[in-house]
Amino acid sequence: MACRRVLLIDDEDDIREIAQLSLEMVARWDVVTARSGAEGLSRAAVDQPDAIVLDVMMPEMDGPTTFSRLRANPQTQHIPVVLLTATTPAARRDLDQLSVIQKPFDPMRLPGQIAAALGWSA
Repeated sequence: MACRRVLLIDDEDDIREIAQLSLEMVARWDVVTARSGAEGLSRAAVDQPDAIVLDVMMPEMDGPTTFSRLRANPQTQHIPVVLLTATTPAARRDLDQLSVIQKPFDPMRLPGQIAAALGWSA
């Protein structure tokens, strides 16, 4: 099977670094990162990842807005999205249909959680 490519969009440097290391070392996935919703939209269109892991609470463009823009763009509307968030369910407006992984996460379990949410074999 070809290597999976995942786009991780999170404004927190430490979260991005830990998640990226986890996904690359444990799952052997190719991980590209973005530190904002705007950067994530651009990376998604250019890199065409197999999936996107998206933080909900970000400054300037939050996760729900980023998700809406991903779905509105024909280049990115097909890419599955998994939420990675510390927010309560009420804060995740209009995102109930998405799988959610809570922060803080266990770096050793994160790849399996994402794979399960996406229906990928481990």
